[in-house]
Amino acid sequence: MKFHEYPYQRPDYEAIKAQMEGLLGQLSASANTEEFMKVFGEINKVRSHYNTMSTLSNIRHTINTKDPFYDKENDYWNEYSPLYQNIESKLYKAVLNCPFLEGLRPMLPETFIKTAEYAEKSFREDIIPDLQEENKLESAYEKLLASAEIEFEGKTYNLSQLKALTESKDRDLRHRAYDARIGFFVQHEKEIDDIYDKMVHLRDSIAKKLGFKNFIELGYIRMSRFDYNEQDVANYRKQVIEHVVPMANKLYKEQQQRLGVDRLRYFDEKIEFLTGNPTPKGTPEEMVAAAQSMYHEMSPETGEFIDVMVNGELMDLVSKPGKAGGGYCTSLPDYKVPFIFSNFNGTSGDADVLTHEAGHAFQVYQSKDISVPECVWPTLESCEIFSMSMEFFAWPWSKNFFKEDTDKYHYLHLGSTAKFIPYGVLVDHFQHEVYANPDMTPDQRKAAWRSLEKQYLPHKDYEGCDILEKGCWWFQQGHIFGSPFYYIDYTLAQVCALEFWKRSQEKDPTAWSDYLAMCKCGGTLPFRKLMQVGNLRGPFTPGCLEDIMSAMDKYLSGVDANAM
Repeated sequence: MKFHEYPYQRPDYEAIKAQMEGLLGQLSASANTEEFMKVFGEINKVRSHYNTMSTLSNIRHTINTKDPFYDKENDYWNEYSPLYQNIESKLYKAVLNCPFLEGLRPMLPETFIKTAEYAEKSFREDIIPDLQEENKLESAYEKLLASAEIEFEGKTYNLSQLKALTESKDRDLRHRAYDARIGFFVQHEKEIDDIYDKMVHLRDSIAKKLGFKNFIELGYIRMSRFDYNEQDVANYRKQVIEHVVPMANKLYKEQQQRLGVDRLRYFDEKIEFLTGNPTPKGTPEEMVAAAQSMYHEMSPETGEFIDVMVNGELMDLVSKPGKAGGGYCTSLPDYKVPFIFSNFNGTSGDADVLTHEAGHAFQVYQSKDISVPECVWPTLESCEIFSMSMEFFAWPWSKNFFKEDTDKYHYLHLGSTAKFIPYGVLVDHFQHEVYANPDMTPDQRKAAWRSLEKQYLPHKDYEGCDILEKGCWWFQQGHIFGSPFYYIDYTLAQVCALEFWKRSQEKDPTAWSDYLAMCKCGGTLPFRKLMQVGNLRGPFTPGCLEDIMSAMDKYLSGVDANAM
């Protein structure tokens, strides 16, 4: 069956509620572990079905936010997802209250028990209206950005399409394109401020209702940070400032010299070479064919996976009017398949989708037979290990996408990780400041962003762009609105991915087998234990970042980027 053939039917919440209450009654009445696990399996089938319907609705809504049917379905799920969450909460209570819980522990992934414990701390029925309102605010932000129709030099662009022009070799063109794009945020500054202000106060209120000091504590629980805490993250930030920021500054200085400009302005940052950034060669169809060839050569497992994706129409890749921005990978439990969503725009990011999002998809395809829904996917920082590492494992096949630009792409891809990590940490640090001080005014939040930006990204030169100078860059970072405290996960995973890059460069024959072993674990292990499976040191280990930056500096210094 192909994706367009998957049937969607809005679940009957009352019927499902009654069915689940009956099954939960049986679960609580179980006399032994065998009976418990049998009923638990039936419960998971029901959960997988309504999760499939929710995901199917969301995919089709993001493919076309103007579709009236799925727009209404999105409203339904905004309203009802907290009610389904309440059902999940009752399941977790039944598990935790089971008199033979200790006997169940060997039968259940340890992360499921931890998920149940965290769910108990982060959910109560009386916050359902608040969660519904939070969903509505997130949708309001998403719809606002998706509504962008920006007139630029005789054509109409959405935000994703216009972003591609900010990488133009023509400095004047990219300046105009950048300002046209940022003009959308100037126009909607108050609206975005209002949405976020409501989000912050709402999340702070939810946290305090649940007994937390602030939303930071609740945010860590929501993010399932099972085996590291706020102090671990703070120590990691110090390592980033000490070892990564200097490396990034060096790369920005070299970029400025390479471009031949007296100052690296805000509209220059996305162009790395006077000859233009590396771009994928060929149509989207040709790129998918190149990806299919690559994955067949990479391993039997990846070959099987990519055929399922292509033959099942499980990728929607090209940007079009009304389509939500960004990209993601999700999965449809009933069909045991992933789905990839993206917005191709003619930049190197198009090829990265076929490695990054495909890395997510490959992992979930490898762990698709894990029967506990919570454990098919790892926690989010672990998820990103698979996507970012796949980007590097794909290096030997980069020529399939970039032809003569392959070396240029490798230089850009590796260097951009050093530039990205400080930014990712900045996004996280900013959110710590916001939620520690929820009564900050919008202007104070912007000032806080700009102050932190000068610490993590001291090269920033916003002269002539008032909205960025006063600290509004984060308006375009959707994770801050829809997935608080998520963004640092990208950086934690990036460090792990760079370990795999370093091992691959050293011709370590175990690198791929370790990666595959991690994929098969899915979400059955917390972050630090999963790193152990992959024989990774990880971002919290002193010296890890320093060693990686040293290896990166050696590689990049050996490349004559000026000749590219």
